[in-house]
Amino acid sequence: MFKKFILLLFFLFIPLFAWADEAFDLSFQNGIYHIVIPYNPTHNHINFLLADTLMTNKEAHKLTKAIFTINTGFFDPNNGKTISYVYTDGKETESPLLNENLINNPYIMMHWESISNRPEFRVMKVGNKYIYDIVSHNVPYEGELITSAQGGPLLIPEVDLEKEFFVVKNSMGNVIRETASVLHQTARTIIGLKDNDIHIFIITDKNPMTIMEARDLCMTYGLDKAMAFDGGSSTSFDYKKKIHVVSTGIKGDDTGRKLKSFMIFK
Repeated sequence: MFKKFILLLFFLFIPLFAWADEAFDLSFQNGIYHIVIPYNPTHNHINFLLADTLMTNKEAHKLTKAIFTINTGFFDPNNGKTISYVYTDGKETESPLLNENLINNPYIMMHWESISNRPEFRVMKVGNKYIYDIVSHNVPYEGELITSAQGGPLLIPEVDLEKEFFVVKNSMGNVIRETASVLHQTARTIIGLKDNDIHIFIITDKNPMTIMEARDLCMTYGLDKAMAFDGGSSTSFDYKKKIHVVSTGIKGDDTGRKLKSFMIFK
């Protein structure tokens, strides 16, 4: 009887901490979901999508019939247009330069070289192999670009918040401008690479982190490269019909913020 009881406890509680799929591993610990997608050079499960109109992560997840869906790039909530470059099926889905709120803002355009060159996650095909990379947007790529999504900041190999225009300091070294709450603890969506395996961290409201704390998390896993996507109230994750995670920062419920771009896994 005791052995049966222990076995029952095992099957009751193990789903709370770890799930397994034929193409990836999913675990949950200390308020953080960790997804590992093993590298497969002959097949790519990932695509980045830009919605025509803003929608929640759950809506995108249901619409695309994905296994899991996460939020990705930055967007302008005032007009619903992207602030980050997204490529889908080898084509530029929409450019931030088509966002009039950006190009008509002299301060933004004065720093456009930094903003436009923020890091992106790329899926490329070189010969018969799929290749993943995290690099600045203006870095040339080899082979065929399949899909990509821009975000930021870059976490590994190094964080440079001023270079990427997430932080502006005055002559005294004091921060006078901060975007994406990089210096504050909040929910985060993080993606990284280790030996070509993809690692995704959904840092929930239960364990909010600054960008530097998120960088430290990636380092504990020995990631080779890592970057953030849009975080805070945009942080979203849906897995089949089993898991639905959103930041409660805006409405205080589980509806989730309406977003512009998504990474889907099929």
